Order: sequence, then C-alpha cells, then structure tokens
Amino acid sequence: MSRYWSPVVHGLDPYVPGEQPRVDNLIKLNTNESPYGPSPKAIAAIRNAADEALRLYPDPRGLGLCEALAKRFGVKPEQIFVGNGSDEVLAHIFHALLKHERALWMPDITYSFYPVYCGLYGIAYESIALNEDFCIRADDYLPREDARAGAIIFANPNAPTGRPLALGEVERIVAANPQCVVVVDEAYVDFGGESAVALVNQYPNLLVVQTFSKSRALAGLRVGYAIGHADLIEALERVKNCFNSYPLDRLALAGAMASVEDEAYFRETCDKVIASRDQLTGDLTALGFEVLPSATNFVFARHPDHDAAGLAKALRERAILVRHFAKPRIDQFLRITIGTEAQCAKLVTALREILG
Repeated sequence: MSRYWSPVVHGLDPYVPGEQPRVDNLIKLNTNESPYGPSPKAIAAIRNAADEALRLYPDPRGLGLCEALAKRFGVKPEQIFVGNGSDEVLAHIFHALLKHERALWMPDITYSFYPVYCGLYGIAYESIALNEDFCIRADDYLPREDARAGAIIFANPNAPTGRPLALGEVERIVAANPQCVVVVDEAYVDFGGESAVALVNQYPNLLVVQTFSKSRALAGLRVGYAIGHADLIEALERVKNCFNSYPLDRLALAGAMASVEDEAYFRETCDKVIASRDQLTGDLTALGFEVLPSATNFVFARHPDHDAAGLAKALRERAILVRHFAKPRIDQFLRITIGTEAQCAKLVTALREILG
C-alpha cells in the first residue's frame, strides 16, 4: 500500500525508540527512565485536575507552567516554550530555526533523532566527529575560513556518550557564531552538567531545551520546554500553532507545575541517581569495563574482551535490558540506564556470571 505514500515518506529513516516490552519482572535499563516515581505532589495535582474541567480545552500557551519555569530559571515567561516532550519541542525547533542555506552542524555521535528530523524537514547537515575520548571539542564548532554553520545543535551532556561540555566551552561556541542559532539539548543536565540557561539573556542566538522525562520522572506525561530569547520563542509558537494549538493537556500542565514547585524531591532523587551511577561505574570498572565519565542518568561502557551485542543478548536472557547501538565507533559500547541500587546490583551480578 506504499503507493499512497507522499514522496518524502519513502526516503525517511525513522527514529527507533528504546524497546518497551510487556514482560513481568524485567529490569529495564535501556531507555533512561527514572528509577524513582514522580514527585508525590505532581501525582496529587494530576488527580485533582482530573475533574469535569477536562471537557474544556487547556491553555494553548501553557502560561502557568511557563511562569513556574520562568521563576525557577530567572527569565521571563515569554522566554519559555512548552510542548509534548522535548522531542516535539525539538521537532518545532528544526522546522522553525535550523533550516538554512548553510548546513546544520552537529556531532557525529549524538541523539539519533537529529538526523531523522533533518530528513523529515529537508535540512542539510554536517557531522563533526567527537574526539578520540568521545568529547565535543568547542574549536570544531567555530567558524572556519571555508565554512560557517547555518545553525548548530548538540546535546550537553551528550547522548549516548554521557560526557559533558563545560559551560565556558559552550559559551565559546555561542559567542563565536552570532550569525546562527545554537541549540543546546540539556535532557540530562540535572545529573551533573552545567546548564546554559544562565547565558540566554546574554546571547539572543542561544536556545536551551530541557525535559521533564528524566530528572523529573515524568516520561509518561510528555512535557518538554525551550528557553531563549523571546524572538526565538515566537518562531516556535508560530510553527506550533500550525500543528497543534493545544499541545499540553490539563493533566500534564498540572503535574508539571507541581513538579517544578517540589524542589526538595527533585534534588533528592537526582542525588540518589548520581550516587548509584558512581557506584555502578566503580563496579563495572572492577569487572574490566571501560566506562566513559558520565554526567547523565546512564553510563556508556565497553569491555575489551567481550562483544557488546553478545553481552546485551546475554543480559536479555537474564531479563535485564540495556541499549546497544550498532553504529560506527560505538558498536562495542552498551548504554546502561541507572536503576535503583537493587537493580544495579542485579546487573553487576549478572555481568559477573556472564564474564565468568
């Protein structure tokens, strides 16, 4: 039936999300979900919002959430854009801000949705190689004699490598490229990175994207946002209103606002993930793994004597899921989400058995 497809569909290479199997007693360390539940205040707010008012459309702008986020980050509400998870926010960013005559610059190892959006929207891009330690080099994103970027996007901390770029290096990239938008995707920043939100009032070409899916443990609610100059936000609003004028429902807005206001729970759960990450890094290192320094809620590790795909298969046979990417340069790495202490301990026990 593909004869009915539009021409663009035939050339798409869609994003493949992490597996979400329906299996009991599975230890699921493959999709970077939080091992802890959302703030109890967020759950209570969602329940309270489930009333007869659901017959009414939600606030199309999500102003209450924008105001809560603006207060937390020290910006104005008109500098906030909210959407259905950071993936939808990014989709609007690619469409509204990143398609230009010059190519979009991005790392060669990065969030695999970026090339997908380029294919969907017909955006030419240039992949810039991470260095031998799998780090982003700021110098590689500075204008060259023979080329300037049409736009720039990178995740910080990067995914799936987990390595962060210092805020001063991020600023070097933004300051050196006033001719284009620089998008910093901070999905994992709360686990040890330095947020570039502190720079948005200084640089009108900077846009920072964050999500409630990781550190706020609300992946099932689908809430993401961007912070930047009001002119950039207006572009996103214009594109959004051509797709869906009411992106966030009443339950999502209520839960997200309550989550923002529960700073204590947010800090507590982030600290627990960081502590478990440090413990797991040490345990994996003791088993002979090379583990890249991580500022995220996952680790990226490889074993010099064991094939990564084989390890992932052996773990799956023990009801433990991790993520393997069959891609150049990283096909011997496993991306392992940080679970609870008990889940991480079971993972280490299973790996000890597999490695013999």
